[in-house]
Amino acid sequence: MNNARKNELKDNAFKIFALVCTSVGLIVLGLLLYNIISVGVTRINWDFITSLPSRRPGKAGIYTALMGMIWVVTLTLMISFPIGIGAGVYLEEYGKKNRFAQFIEVNIANLAGVPSIIYGILGLELFGRLMKLGNSVLAASLTLSLLVLPVIIVATREAVKAVPSSLREASIGLGATRWQTISRIVLPASFGSILTGMILAVSRAVGETAPLIVVGALVYVPFAPKTPMDQFTVLPIQIFNWTSRPQQGFVVNAAAAIIILLLFVFVLNGIAVFLRNRHNKRVKY
Repeated sequence: MNNARKNELKDNAFKIFALVCTSVGLIVLGLLLYNIISVGVTRINWDFITSLPSRRPGKAGIYTALMGMIWVVTLTLMISFPIGIGAGVYLEEYGKKNRFAQFIEVNIANLAGVPSIIYGILGLELFGRLMKLGNSVLAASLTLSLLVLPVIIVATREAVKAVPSSLREASIGLGATRWQTISRIVLPASFGSILTGMILAVSRAVGETAPLIVVGALVYVPFAPKTPMDQFTVLPIQIFNWTSRPQQGFVVNAAAAIIILLLFVFVLNGIAVFLRNRHNKRVKY
């Protein structure tokens, strides 16, 4: 058997191995979704969404947790998105390319892999105690902002870096300033890819539980937050609480809440993907 034949067999073997790995993952995911949907879909109704928490499974709802999650995710995006984009643009367009810049770049990439519980401890000490924000929605949003900032910064840098230098040179050659070039050429051209970073950030922020527990999210809150300084709970914590109860009714409630949580993530990601695809059709370079 010659080397070409051996390489062809190795290529086919790896292709089959990759196909098996993908199939196993999809099958397990499909079984999990089927189990959750079959258990929880009958519990989803308007009363379940608009009812307050209760000790009785049949009367318990997700209203406070759902509103708390909307508050936390919205504030997190409002805080982290402008800061992340600004930091990414500065590091890529204005920052000097030296060893210190490389040191910053490596540490930002490392921060993306730090366990979320560490961010929770940092948020508790910095926002909860030093800034005296307590276990409020704002403290939770600031903590999650720290968590997702590395993702947004890295995505922004890669998106800005992908814009061809010829566009910048042409803009500056026509007399535009550096800020005009960035705001009118670079950012619009890279906006579609920046939205990809936002999708990843939203997905991570919605599913995080550990840092919110450390910051002080409550398991039982009898009211929906109305200001950033109110106490709160979120859907993942509500689900965690229900799955730890012995009553079968709470297990059904947890499955229904998981479906609502998945729909929430799909809707947010769908909006971002729609905006990205619509923007990418307009930008050609």
